[in-house]
Amino acid sequence: MDRPIRPFHLAFPVNNLPETIRFYRDLIGCSIGRSAERWVDFDLFGHQLSAHLSETTSKPVIHNEVDRHSVPVPHFGVVLQWEVWHQLAARLKAQNMEFVIEPYLRFEGLPGEQATMFFLDPSGNALEFKSFKQDEQLFAT
Repeated sequence: MDRPIRPFHLAFPVNNLPETIRFYRDLIGCSIGRSAERWVDFDLFGHQLSAHLSETTSKPVIHNEVDRHSVPVPHFGVVLQWEVWHQLAARLKAQNMEFVIEPYLRFEGLPGEQATMFFLDPSGNALEFKSFKQDEQLFAT
């Protein structure tokens, strides 16, 4: 069934709201929506990301091997347009981002070829941003 893509909503724990705001607003480029004393909404490339202050944000991280890299699980992110992904990667590198997996081209020459990068936010939440030259490759097998 062909459905128009709608914005996604994710609520996640953070341990420091001012630090979280600086990271998502100033580094990633998110605008801020509604907020209160213990939470803030971000516009993450058209998706609603809600950071909630929590005293218990530490959680075990599992790593799965994908394309010879150790991918952190759980993680979240956005599939960006090719040029936007490269702009974000350049901005993060210029800010000396410590990457879990440096920006690179995964599955090169294979179905599902994609640019990808992984890094952590200040609360230790793992993020992945990826891009495909051709969107139809998103679910290629």
